[in-house]
Amino acid sequence: MAELEFFDEGALVSVLTTEPVGRAFDYRAPEGGCFLGAFVEVPLGPRRVLGVVWGAGEGGYDLAKVRPVTRVLDAAPMGEAMRAFLVRAADYTLTPMPAMLRLATRAPGLADPPGPRRVYRKGCSEPDRMTNARGRVLDVLDEYGGAAFTLGELAGLAGVSTSVVKGLVKQGAVAEEEAPRDLPYPALDPDLPGKALAVDQAEAAERLCEGIRAGRYGTTLLKGVTGSGKTEVYLEAVAECLRAGRQALVLLPEIALTAEFLTRVEARFGASPGEWHSGVTQTERRRLWRMAGEGGVGLVVGARSALFLPFRDLGLIVVDEEHDTSYKQENGALYNARDMAVLRASLCDAQVVLASATPCLESWANAEAGKYQRIDLTSRFGVAEMPDLSAIDMRAEKLEPSRWIGPTLAGAVRARIERGEQALLFLNRRGYAPVTICRACGHQIGCEHCDARMVEHRFLKRLVCHQCGETKPMPTACPSCKAEDRLAPVGPGVERLAEEVAARFPEARVAVLSSDLFGSARALKDKIAEIAGSGADIIIGTQLVAKGHNFPLLTLVGVIDADLGLQGSDLRAAERTFQLMRQVSGRAGRGDKPGEAMLQTYQRDHAVIRAILSGDEEAFWKAEAAEREAAGMPPYGRLAGIVLSSPDVQTVFDFGAELARRDAPLRRIGAQVFGPAPAPVARVRGRHRVRLLVKAAKGVALQPALAEWVAQFRVPNNLRLSIDIDPQSFY
Repeated sequence: MAELEFFDEGALVSVLTTEPVGRAFDYRAPEGGCFLGAFVEVPLGPRRVLGVVWGAGEGGYDLAKVRPVTRVLDAAPMGEAMRAFLVRAADYTLTPMPAMLRLATRAPGLADPPGPRRVYRKGCSEPDRMTNARGRVLDVLDEYGGAAFTLGELAGLAGVSTSVVKGLVKQGAVAEEEAPRDLPYPALDPDLPGKALAVDQAEAAERLCEGIRAGRYGTTLLKGVTGSGKTEVYLEAVAECLRAGRQALVLLPEIALTAEFLTRVEARFGASPGEWHSGVTQTERRRLWRMAGEGGVGLVVGARSALFLPFRDLGLIVVDEEHDTSYKQENGALYNARDMAVLRASLCDAQVVLASATPCLESWANAEAGKYQRIDLTSRFGVAEMPDLSAIDMRAEKLEPSRWIGPTLAGAVRARIERGEQALLFLNRRGYAPVTICRACGHQIGCEHCDARMVEHRFLKRLVCHQCGETKPMPTACPSCKAEDRLAPVGPGVERLAEEVAARFPEARVAVLSSDLFGSARALKDKIAEIAGSGADIIIGTQLVAKGHNFPLLTLVGVIDADLGLQGSDLRAAERTFQLMRQVSGRAGRGDKPGEAMLQTYQRDHAVIRAILSGDEEAFWKAEAAEREAAGMPPYGRLAGIVLSSPDVQTVFDFGAELARRDAPLRRIGAQVFGPAPAPVARVRGRHRVRLLVKAAKGVALQPALAEWVAQFRVPNNLRLSIDIDPQSFY
C-alpha cells in the first residue's frame, strides 16, 4: 500500500463528515498530528460527529477561528483507493458525499476506545422459572448461535430491560464474560484440499487464478448451468487471493444462502469467514469493519453493503447470482452492487467474478463486447444431470374452481411422493391472496396510505400492504358497504396454494418458504436445512427458493403460473421471467436422481416460454439484445429515473411539469425527457409519487447534464426528489 500523507499538529485539514451538510470543512490537525484518511471526531456546531480526513485544508480565512479535530479514532485510515471509490460512486449515482461516507461507516461504536468489554452468551443452566421476557432473551441467544452481545444489545434485541438479562446471569442461563474487543478472525488455510474438480471446472479455476496472480484489474463472467459447481470454481480463486496475502469478498443476494455457503467455506479453508449482513450482531459488525481495515480478516461473505467495508487490500470480489435484483439498492443511495463491484475493483487492482447460470443482459453484452472475459461451465457437477423441461398447456387442462394445480402436475407430484422424493411448487406471490373483494359491492380492500391493494396473509390473520408494510386485522365486514361475510379472496398466493396441497395430498409433509413467514434469518436457515435433510415431501415457495439452495431429494419442480412475470410493460420482464424460470427449474435433479421441471402456462407459444423449453440461452440473449439495441434501451442506451414525492398532489405535479419544461441541459446532450406521469404505485406512505424518465445515447455524459438540470430548481421543503441512474424497477 502507498504511504499515507501525514499532517503535523496544527496543520489545516479538510474533514468530510457523515452529516448531510453537503461539503467538507476545515479543521486544525490535533495534538500528535494525523494521517490522510484518518477517522476522526470533530465538532460540528454543538455536537461531535464522525468524519474522515479528506485532504489538506483550503485556508483563506482567519485561522485562529478554525476549530481543532477533537481526536483521532483507533481505526486504520481509509486508503486512497477507498476514498477514490466513494468519490467515483457518488459522481456516478449523483449521491451526496456525506451519504456515501455513511455507507462506508455503517458499524456501531466506531468511536469507542479499545480494550476489553463485557459480553453475554448462552449459559449452561436453565432458569428456575420461565417468563415471557426471559424466553425472549434465550430465543435471541439461540437465534444467533454462539454470538456474543453487549448488555444493551442483547436487551434491545429481546425487547426487555437489562435487569432481565442480569437476572438470567445470576441463574447461569446467560454467561457474562470479559472479552477482548475486536479480535482478528481465524486465518483461512488456502492449501487445504478442495473438492476434486472436473476437467472443465479445473480449467475455469486456473483461468481465474491466473487473473489473481496477475495482480491487476479484470472482470470475468462465470456462466454455468445450475449445479455446475460455480462455487467450487470461484473458491479456488479465493484460495489464490489468500495465498497472495490479499483479501476477498463474496457477495450473496440472500441471507438464507449464507448458512450452506459458510459450511462449504469452512470445509474448504478450515475456518469461518467474516459475515456482514442484517443477521449478524452489532458487536460483530463493528469487529468486522475494523478487521477489514486492519487486514485482520481474509474473506468476507456479505450482502451488497459489504462492498463499502474499508478493506486494507482487496484482491477479489465475487458477485454470486449476479443477475439478482436484490443487488440494486432502491432507497437512500441508489446503487447497483454488481456495477459498483466492478468500479471498486478497477481502483484497487482487483479481480471481479460475476457468477450466474442466467446472467443479466448487461453482463452478457459486456462479455460479447470483450470488456469482460467469459468462462462457461456447461455440465452439472458429479453425476447430476440437467432436468427435463416441459410446458403444460393450461387451456387443455380441466381445472376445478379455486384450484391452481392442474391434473397433469398433480399426477407428477403424487408420483414423487410415492417414490420418497420431493416436489417443489413455485408461485412468486407471497401471502394467501393478492386481492380481497366484496361480493356485495365490488370494493377491493386497499391500503389507506398507498395506492395498492392489501394482501391477505391468512397464516398471520392480517392484511398486509407490500408497499409500506402497513398491516391490519382481516375484517369480517366490507369497509365500504358494511356487508357481513361477503369478502372473498381473489387469486392465489403461496399460503392459498398450501391450503390446496393439504387438501389434495393430506399424507404429505408440506413446507412453505416465503420471506414473510420467518421472524429471523436463522429460522429461515434452519427450515432450509430441515428440508434438505428430507424434512418435507412438498415444498411451496416464492422466488426465495430459486437461489442457490441444494435439496438432494428434489426431483420435480412445478411452476404454477409461468406467465406471471410476462404481464405488464417492464423493460426487463422477458429477461427476468427467463432467468427466474431457468433458475427455479434448476433446483430439480441436483442429486443422483434425474429431475423434471413442468411449467403451467396459458401462453405456450410465447417467445420466452419457447426459449426456456429449448434451452438455447444464447439465442434468447441475442434476440433480447437486438430488441433493446433497436430501441436504444440499456445496455445499448442510458436511462435515469426521476421520482418526485410529496403529501400534496398538486405540488408534485407542478414541480414535475416545470422540470420537464426546463430541460435545456438534457437537450444539449440529445437526451429525451418523458413525463411527468403518476408512478404505477402513485401513493406510498401517504406521499403522492410522480415519475419522469430520461433517455440518452450510451456514450453521453448523462450525470453532469442531470446535475445541471436539477440545479436550476429550488426543491420545496415538502417535496423529495431522487435520481435513479440505471433504474431496475419502475414502480
